[in-house]
Amino acid sequence: MKDNVLIVSGDDAGRRLDNFLAGRLKRMRLARVHRMIRRGEVRVNRGRKSSGHRLRAGDEVRLPPFLRRRPPPPVASRARWIEQHVLYEDEGLLVLDKPAGLAVHAGGSVSLGAVELLRAARPREGFLQLAHRLDRGTSGCLLLARKPRVLNALHKAFRESEVRKTYIALLAGRLKGGERRVDLPLDRSRSTGSERRVRAGSGQRAQTRFMPRQGWGETTLVRAVPLTGRTHQIRVHAAAIGHPVLGDDRYGQTRSGPDRSLGLKRLFLHASGLELRHPLTSRTLRLHATLPDELRAVLARLGPPEFGASARKT
Repeated sequence: MKDNVLIVSGDDAGRRLDNFLAGRLKRMRLARVHRMIRRGEVRVNRGRKSSGHRLRAGDEVRLPPFLRRRPPPPVASRARWIEQHVLYEDEGLLVLDKPAGLAVHAGGSVSLGAVELLRAARPREGFLQLAHRLDRGTSGCLLLARKPRVLNALHKAFRESEVRKTYIALLAGRLKGGERRVDLPLDRSRSTGSERRVRAGSGQRAQTRFMPRQGWGETTLVRAVPLTGRTHQIRVHAAAIGHPVLGDDRYGQTRSGPDRSLGLKRLFLHASGLELRHPLTSRTLRLHATLPDELRAVLARLGPPEFGASARKT
């Protein structure tokens, strides 16, 4: 797949074409985006569309050649590095144990994301596309498709909540009362500058289960299972119940709190597991990404938990 073709993910399904492009081409004025669409320089599935055209998951949005990105010189070494983080692969899909700090794709000030690095590492790969997204600060299981029909099947599975995603998060405060199920709709909103935020209380239906595993005086380690797939869902839901994810500088505490005293320098949110039916074999595929060393070090600094099994695997 050429690097001037964007594949619409399930998260972007239903968005207007102009809004989708504005989100990907952050340095371009909206008037210029509209002009490109009006002139037919942007094609959706090889056809001309209007600015207000609603996109569907799997649509191919072709950009004009002058927007084709040229990877910077260090790409070769980083491509070799990303291969070390491949957790699983077969003929239809690939799962990456994405490091924190790495964006899933290029855009705005990011010249290379996980998918671009994988394509650079595998120049003969005919097709490699993201099936979903992870926040840049989140580590763990990232699913990619190696065939168009696999991509379509995965997008359908995500839309219908047939993919089980499990996260490990360290929350501020003591989460009492056992398992907590949060059912709060989420809506994207604009804030000052270019930062996009998500707010709870209106918008699309969203549900998350938080299951405490270990606890200390000011923190609780939880297993989080999103029952829907909204942007920043776990982070917003955790903050909405008064227990933000540690290290979250957008929805949590930034100037004080246990995250600073523990030396936490990233978001304590890790996509630890994926469970899905394989689109080609129909077999159940279960994948696990172990907690990164920097997060294990934070747990070690906390000492023995006040509740929960200290020897339990994370």
